[in-house]
Amino acid sequence: MTDNLNNSSEGFTMSKPKISLIGGGQIGGNLALLAAQKELGDIVIFDIPKAEGMVKGKALDLMQLRPHDGYDSNITGTSDWNDLKNTDVFIITAGIPRKPGMDREDLLGINLGIMKDVATHIKEHAPNAFVIVISNPLDAMVYAFHKVSGFSKNMVVGMAGALDSGRFRTFIAMETGLSVQDVTCMVLGGHGDSMVPITRLATVGGVPVTDLISPERLKAIEDRTRVAGGEIVKLFGNGSAFYAPAQSAIEMAESYLRDKKRVIPCASLCEGEFGVNGYFIGVPTVIGAGGVEKILDFTLTGDEKAELNSTLDVVKKTVSETGL
Repeated sequence: MTDNLNNSSEGFTMSKPKISLIGGGQIGGNLALLAAQKELGDIVIFDIPKAEGMVKGKALDLMQLRPHDGYDSNITGTSDWNDLKNTDVFIITAGIPRKPGMDREDLLGINLGIMKDVATHIKEHAPNAFVIVISNPLDAMVYAFHKVSGFSKNMVVGMAGALDSGRFRTFIAMETGLSVQDVTCMVLGGHGDSMVPITRLATVGGVPVTDLISPERLKAIEDRTRVAGGEIVKLFGNGSAFYAPAQSAIEMAESYLRDKKRVIPCASLCEGEFGVNGYFIGVPTVIGAGGVEKILDFTLTGDEKAELNSTLDVVKKTVSETGL
C-alpha cells in the first residue's frame, strides 16, 4: 500500500487509501456504498466515456447520502484513467453480465477484451495496487489479468469462493433456522457449476452440519449452491447478482487494507497447493497487508480430490480459450 502519512504546512496529516472500482454498474455502485460505509478510503468509480455521466451521478448521490449515514469517504466518478493513479486497491467488475440461458463461460470473448485493456491501464497507472477481479468467467478473467499485467501472484486475486461460500452458509442457515453468523463452511474450485462445497467441514456453532441436516437435504443444498448465481439470473430475467458479490469483494479489500489476515476462499494462483499448478482456483486464502499472504492447504478426501480435479479441468478449458 502507498505511504499514507503526508507532511503538510499544517503538520502531519493522514491520507486515506484510494479504492478504484472498474465498472460503475450494479456491483460497482454497491461496492462504492459499502466501501464508504466502512470508511475503507476514498473511492473512484470508473467507467467508459459514454457512461461517465452515470458514474458521476452515482458518486454525487452517494456523497449526498453521507450526512445521513455518518461516513466521510470522498467518492468521485470518472472515465479518465489518470484519475486512478496511485490507487491502493482495484476491484474490477467491468464486462457484460449474464442473461438467462448463459453460463459464465459464454461471456469469455467479450469480457476478455475488456480485461486485457483494463490490465494494461492498471499496470501503467497503479503498478503497486492490490487487484480483486469479479468479472466472469472469473477463473479465466483473473488469470488473464495476471498474465497481461505481469503483477505478482500475491497482488492479484479473484472473488469467487467468498461469494460461493456465503451462499452455502445462507442455505445451511435457512435449512436449520439458525443464525447464519454461526455457520462456517467453504466452497473450493472454479466459480461455476463444478464448484466443490466441502460439506464435511461445515459446522453450525461448531456442530457438524452432518449431525443437523439429512444427507438428502445436504445434497440438495450443495446442488443449489453450485447454481445459485444462475438461480438469481433467472429470477431477474436480465442481469446477475450484485449485493452479495459486492460485499464479498469488500471483505477481501478490507482484509488487505486493514491487515486483518482473514481466511477467505478466493481464486488464488496455486503453485502446488492441492496439486494445482499455474491456475487461479478457489482455495482458502489468507489476505493481509502483503496481499495474498498464504494459501492454507489441507488434505482432501478421495471424493473431494476427484471433484476438485473435475472443476480444475473446467478451469483449464476456459483458460486455454483465452490464448494467454
